Amino acid sequence: MNKRIKIVSLSAVMLCCFASSSTAVAQQGTAEQAISGTPKDAQLKWSPCPAIFPKGCEVTVLRGNPADGPSDVFLRTPANYKLPLHWHTSSERMILVAGELHVTYEGQKPAVLRPGTYAYGPAKAKHQARCANRGPCVLFIAFDSPIDAVLATN
Repeated sequence: MNKRIKIVSLSAVMLCCFASSSTAVAQQGTAEQAISGTPKDAQLKWSPCPAIFPKGCEVTVLRGNPADGPSDVFLRTPANYKLPLHWHTSSERMILVAGELHVTYEGQKPAVLRPGTYAYGPAKAKHQARCANRGPCVLFIAFDSPIDAVLATN
């Protein structure tokens, strides 16, 4: 057998092995349960936000363990509420569920989030937010690593 045929044959064998192993992994499934919900669900346990934020802010964990690793949360604030300049070790992916939220990342133009708006915040990026006076704000946030919130100094 010449060298080219050997390489093609070896590649074909490797492709078949990869395809069969990835199929087996896909068929194993997961023990984790699928979930869905809204901020109004009665079984959610709302708690005060970390002490660095003014009273009135609440958070509930939807998935994961915020002290341990990746997690998803709802954050809820009353109208006219301001989250002071702060940052997180983790990046955050957000979707505004209710209200109107004005978010400003240091060095960037302010963004106005309305229900359904997606926003991304890089890790350690200083930012602040203000819920407008049109009613309470509810924000879905997905964190990649344990959740922290650190007040930023200018």
